[in-house]
Formats: sequence, structure tokens, C-alpha cells
Amino acid sequence: WVFMVLFIGLAPVSIGLALYGLTVISGGTGIVLAAAGLTYVIGCFGVTVGFNVPLNERLAKMSLADASTGTFWQDIYVPRWTWWNTVRGCACMVSAALMLFALPALI
Repeated sequence: WVFMVLFIGLAPVSIGLALYGLTVISGGTGIVLAAAGLTYVIGCFGVTVGFNVPLNERLAKMSLADASTGTFWQDIYVPRWTWWNTVRGCACMVSAALMLFALPALI
């Protein structure tokens, strides 16, 4: 439950940071802060909700006894889920790096 609270909770926080960066903080720091927030919302939260979860739900509805489940797993699920998980991981790293880059100017 801790993961879900942090994962879901960071989406509105990131939107707030993006808006704060665009409206309150001027110059490059505001743009970097906005980019950090938007990168998280789109690249991490959005990818999870839009791609990974639907694949998980589709797999969960399949029968283990059905041969098409193995085909789906090998040909569709693993390549797509892994691709989108990589995108998500990279987006999280980029978002964190942007936030760390903006931090000194905010202090």
C-alpha cells in the first residue's frame, strides 16, 4: 500500500510542481521544474496507466491452460511490457535528474 500511495500521490504533486514552475518561478529553473513534473506524469504515471496495467489486466483474464496464453505471453506481453517498463524507468530517472538540477536554484 505504501508503493501505491507514493506512486499515485506523486502524480498530482508532479502536476503541481509543473504548474508552480510555469507560473511562479521565472526563467530556466521554472522550465526545468515544469519539465521534471511533466516527465513524471507522462513518462511514469501515464505509461503505467496507459500501457503496463492494461497488459497486466489482459494477461490476468487469460486461462493458463489455454495455448494462446503462452503465445500472448511470449509474442506480445513480454516485449511490450518490457519496452514500456524501460520507457517508464528512463522517464523516472530523467524526472529525478531534472528535479535535482533545479533544486540548487530553489534553495
